Amino acid sequence: MAHRIPFRHRAHEVSRLEAFSDVIFGFAISLLVVSLEAPKSYAQLMEMMHGFVPFAICFLIFIDLWHEHHTFFKRYALQDNVVLALNTLLLFVILFYVYPLKYVFTMFISGLTGHRTEALTTVQATNIFTIYGLGFAAVFWTIAAMYYHAYRRREALALNELEVIETRESIWDSLLGGMFGVISAAIAHTPWPGVAGMIYFLLFIPKTLVPSYFGDKRKKAEERMLAARDSAPEAPGPSAPSNRPQHA
Repeated sequence: MAHRIPFRHRAHEVSRLEAFSDVIFGFAISLLVVSLEAPKSYAQLMEMMHGFVPFAICFLIFIDLWHEHHTFFKRYALQDNVVLALNTLLLFVILFYVYPLKYVFTMFISGLTGHRTEALTTVQATNIFTIYGLGFAAVFWTIAAMYYHAYRRREALALNELEVIETRESIWDSLLGGMFGVISAAIAHTPWPGVAGMIYFLLFIPKTLVPSYFGDKRKKAEERMLAARDSAPEAPGPSAPSNRPQHA
């Protein structure tokens, strides 16, 4: 359902920090491409096509992260040292995260399609899911920290009741999402490291519960704000023009 009272945007133009971040996001996406050279044989073409689905999944993940990043700066327009530090950390982790992300999804899709890939030892699987899980957690917890910083500055930003609720929702959404990376990395060190990859399918639980919980709070707050707006006294109109002659 569309929100009747939208989140106000405090940024009306792209800052240097956001423009720089867009370049990094674009570079990260370009690293997902296996090769910029056109295939010279049928075998090379088929090998490239096997990488299409993993590339598409990784591409969508980075677009989702970029959209979250863009939304944050549009809403809060924060450019202080804390945001600069957190944003730098986020971009660093994203660049480091590119190849583990692509490798994990390439292995996953290859397993589903029966495409021949290298067999991993238990130690190798443990290392891969640990790297992936910690990178996953770092990305989402950094985003959570950015939203928490905005929440701490809610008075300076003049956030209204609805905007505070949505900011808290973004904090919990990213915080709980990142926890799955840590849980996955921990499971990778058990005798069943393959289960570590399956834990991410449970992300639908917080992705369902968090919007539902804060959606109810938003609906009630929205009703209060609309009621207060409707009951507010109407501002007086402009005074009638005077008939008295005007003196030079």
